[in-house]
Amino acid sequence: MPSWSLKGKLRRIPPIKKPGERDGAAQGPQSLARRILLRALQILGILLAVSFLATLALRWIPPLTTGVVLERRASAWRSGRAYRPDYRWVPWKRISPQAALAVIAAEDQNFTTHHGFDFESVQKALDAHERGRRLRGASTISQQVAKNVFLWSGRSFVRKGLEAYFTVLIELTWSKRRILEVYLNIVELGDGVFGVEAASRRYFQKPAALLAAVLPNPLRMNARRPSAYIEERRAWILQQMSQLGGAALIEGL
Repeated sequence: MPSWSLKGKLRRIPPIKKPGERDGAAQGPQSLARRILLRALQILGILLAVSFLATLALRWIPPLTTGVVLERRASAWRSGRAYRPDYRWVPWKRISPQAALAVIAAEDQNFTTHHGFDFESVQKALDAHERGRRLRGASTISQQVAKNVFLWSGRSFVRKGLEAYFTVLIELTWSKRRILEVYLNIVELGDGVFGVEAASRRYFQKPAALLAAVLPNPLRMNARRPSAYIEERRAWILQQMSQLGGAALIEGL
């Protein structure tokens, strides 16, 4: 009987392949692309979930800071100057209805009826531009909240796309009153002045319509030393506040 063993002579039997299965070398590039795609989808899903939960939380929690405040801080740091933003949160019940009405009259007269985007105002702005007038912005209060809280200044397609995304989230998860409450607390009303409370302290005894008149360019316009243009704009805002129905519009939110 032979003394040698078959153990060293046996070869490893390869596993049986499933139908359609290819060799590892052949499926390498496709497998790598699939893994990259799955990882990208996972990251996208996480970002969407985090952004949704953050937006939902701000329905009840005041923002600790905003994207605009952080942007202003970074700009001041790069230029080597001190920057101390004045940001004071006040709840809705402590905000004057006249202040709320003034910013609607000045910035977004269709605020109570649109769902985040005012396409009618956009078309009017484009028509006015075609007639030779300066192209003015047509961002709604909801869009401005989305930009100021979560994003940065600029006109890139990426930022505008993110602004539209956060605007949809805000309109889906917040009430109109909450959107206006956040806007009135974070809106920039001067260099380092954010919100109607800080502005009221800075520009003491100034009417709400005068504060709203410096929008949308508070860094160039000054409510403390109003120019003829600001005074004229204030008169227009007061007229619009009356035509919108006065404080009854705010009480209905």
